[in-house]
Amino acid sequence: MKNLADTKGAHITGKEVCMGCGQNIFTEDYTRGEHTCTVCGLVASERTVDSGPEWRAFTAEERNARARTGSPMTLTIADKGISTTIDWRNRDANGRVIGGNTRAAIYRMRKWHIRSMLHSSQHRNLGIAMNELQRLSSQLGVPRDVRETAALIYRKSLFKKLVRGRSIESVVAASVYLACRIHRIPRPLDEIVTETNVDRKQVGHSVRRIVSGISINVPLPSAKDLIPRVSSDLMLEGRTIKKATEIINQAKEKYVTIGKAPGGIAGAALYIAGILEEDRRTQREIAQASRVTEVTIRNRYKELVRVLGITINVSS
Repeated sequence: MKNLADTKGAHITGKEVCMGCGQNIFTEDYTRGEHTCTVCGLVASERTVDSGPEWRAFTAEERNARARTGSPMTLTIADKGISTTIDWRNRDANGRVIGGNTRAAIYRMRKWHIRSMLHSSQHRNLGIAMNELQRLSSQLGVPRDVRETAALIYRKSLFKKLVRGRSIESVVAASVYLACRIHRIPRPLDEIVTETNVDRKQVGHSVRRIVSGISINVPLPSAKDLIPRVSSDLMLEGRTIKKATEIINQAKEKYVTIGKAPGGIAGAALYIAGILEEDRRTQREIAQASRVTEVTIRNRYKELVRVLGITINVSS
């Protein structure tokens, strides 16, 4: 159950049934310690135990200072963020200088602690890969959940020994690309390759090897996923974006999108929607935002207009 110690009450739906009305929606009042039915008001139980902390905090600094737990576990760190750290400063928790005898013991503990952390080649590989993952994710601006998914994909690839014989940078780039595909975030492979030191061919080989080597469900790229990003770059209005989405849905029902590049379909749909909604952009601007050629935009535009029966006013 979620800890809501600082709130007045919480609506909870569970398997427990009220004896008065037979409903299963209750309210937890942590101030009074009561478990009350929200339908008939029957107090199901009282003097409930508060599982939250015994202290209160009114600012973020107080909460961090009084909390007795560490940061959450994450896959983007080689040791998942659960290992201990011995500081290089020879001072205790109160800031006092450590004496000579204790300082020698701390030095030996620190040395063996570092040796125990990097005792295997797999851990060293993870340390280098997670640093590269943090750098690449920061350059691309991907969210935290995508980073966690990319780290999980890389760990599975390392466990399956798919990294052997390939550069760490190419496998990390492939993991980030697949994670973006899974979360339906439009990041083309060429954009990811530009932020790495490896060529597109190596990253493409790593992508195919990961997909065939581990069990992950990677959805196909969709033109609808590219609409928000391309329209944001072109600063289109909301009605134009809505119309372009409708055009893509109609094209999908007519099987026009099969075998076509998502960027071309999205660009052509935005071009048609801009003409219909009087929010027009040139084919050159749309091609640059969609990262395709003007010829592709023109061909997809003609095909969508012909198949969907859209009437375009040439004079507009």
